[in-house]
Amino acid sequence: MTRIAVCAPSTPIARGDAEQVVVLAAGEFPAVELVIHPQCFAVEGHFAGSDAQRLDALVECANDPSFDAVWFARGGYGACRIAEEALPRFGPAARTKTWLGYSDAGYLLGAFYRERIGRSVHAPMLGCIRRKGGVDAVRRVLGYVSGDPSGVEPTLDHHPTVAFNLTTLAMLCGTPLMPGLAGHVVMVEEVSEYLYAVDRLFFHLTAHLGGIAGLRLGRVSDVPQNDRPFGATPEQIARYWCDRRAIPFLGSADIGHDAANRIVPFGVAERAQGQ
Repeated sequence: MTRIAVCAPSTPIARGDAEQVVVLAAGEFPAVELVIHPQCFAVEGHFAGSDAQRLDALVECANDPSFDAVWFARGGYGACRIAEEALPRFGPAARTKTWLGYSDAGYLLGAFYRERIGRSVHAPMLGCIRRKGGVDAVRRVLGYVSGDPSGVEPTLDHHPTVAFNLTTLAMLCGTPLMPGLAGHVVMVEEVSEYLYAVDRLFFHLTAHLGGIAGLRLGRVSDVPQNDRPFGATPEQIARYWCDRRAIPFLGSADIGHDAANRIVPFGVAERAQGQ
């Protein structure tokens, strides 16, 4: 039996969504047990409870040796407010965990990867059940933790790899949570940003990615319309800044803020998939 704790370091989820995923897991993945922390339903302003509530729930799930993995409930914003305080409170059990999430959860995935705490995995979250095709996204994660690698990003190779939301990774740069990425393939995706903002993010991010093996671009979706066209596509923006910084542009990656979002284990793929 694989036991997975679900907590919400950022924003809350609805009880109905949690119940739907628990029922799906019980019916299709009998070797997986989901345990939803009650903090997932707490609300304080934008967040799933106060900083202290979210921090305590994360630490509780991390330090419980009965859990094999911690699955982050939803993104939004908030994980960066508790990440630094969480690290010194983690005990030995945290280092055995698989950590699953993306978007705002990238602050935690990056910090854990930096500190070699367990196995960070870019993956759909429980809250993705609300998306069109969300059932398949949830199945992809439950299958992965059950040993099925079919939902993993197909371009993974012998290079260590990480995957992040573009804004999240740009905000990590220069902070104590930023992992060293020299020699890595870095995959990024973005949602709901003007193209000029995407360009600005690449300006900042690529200045911090010297020595990486290359960059892959996931989907840049739901781009708002500005009062004038930016004049370049997301791929052209990525290529421009990669050329400016002498970073190899490696093409696309099948990741994004949607139900088709693929799984990307941080590090070397064979090791991360248990092969």
